[in-house]
Amino acid sequence: MGIIYKTEGELDLIHEANVIVQEVLDGLQERVGPGVTTGELDAWAEQHIRSRGGVPAFLNYKGYPSTLCTALNDVIVHGIPDQRPLEDGDIVGLDCGVFYKGYVGDAARTYAVGEISEEAAELMRVTREGLWLGCQAMRSDCRLGDVGWAIQSYVELHGFSIVRQFVGHGVGMSLHEDPQVPNFGKRGKGLRLRPGLVLAIEPMVNVGSREVRTDADGWTARTRDGRLSAHFEFSVAVTAGEPRILGLSAERAAEVLSFSPDSDLELPRAATA
Repeated sequence: MGIIYKTEGELDLIHEANVIVQEVLDGLQERVGPGVTTGELDAWAEQHIRSRGGVPAFLNYKGYPSTLCTALNDVIVHGIPDQRPLEDGDIVGLDCGVFYKGYVGDAARTYAVGEISEEAAELMRVTREGLWLGCQAMRSDCRLGDVGWAIQSYVELHGFSIVRQFVGHGVGMSLHEDPQVPNFGKRGKGLRLRPGLVLAIEPMVNVGSREVRTDADGWTARTRDGRLSAHFEFSVAVTAGEPRILGLSAERAAEVLSFSPDSDLELPRAATA
């Protein structure tokens, strides 16, 4: 396919698709809780997307049967929604994609169900903040390796592991575009980032081993050791200035781009050339 660089007008339309995705993720935040099923969350997400004039991007994609991809506890990605009630202490990743006016939005969050363990909370925090650091590296003339390095260095500093079997990707005109976007890498290596490039950056982080196993359904990917995994994702555009986190308000984007780890940490920052 090759890399598709988007115009300003196309970025605006991809932003609109991601606004719907963020509405879904915000609505799910209000609905996740003990006793709720991922099937119920999936049904609500599809209804909201269609009410906004969008189409679920995952539904029937290569045979996938649902609007959301769900990731409960040891599931990393691509879990299929079902009727198992969520329980207090669970964590659940919810990944959502939307087609809108011919363009694609794609983002994910991991949610706490009731009161969760300190380990689960730390895993979620580090994964989310690793994503934020990856977003900060999305600057013109940086390299793709800078994005992965920013995520990997922060995650591993906290003793967690980066999944390598699944990676981010280009997005916008279709759900999966070139290039692939590893959540690990070396500074100054790889594709040079140029304005108009849109990437789905999505660290998948495990408490234990980074190794993966896949269920008999052919979709559900779990940690091989059965320990927890978390997943956060944004669609992010390279511009001539600050990275543009598509679908977010200016205030929420500013929170991401201004994030700095604790002062006693060696800050993972992307190279600027």
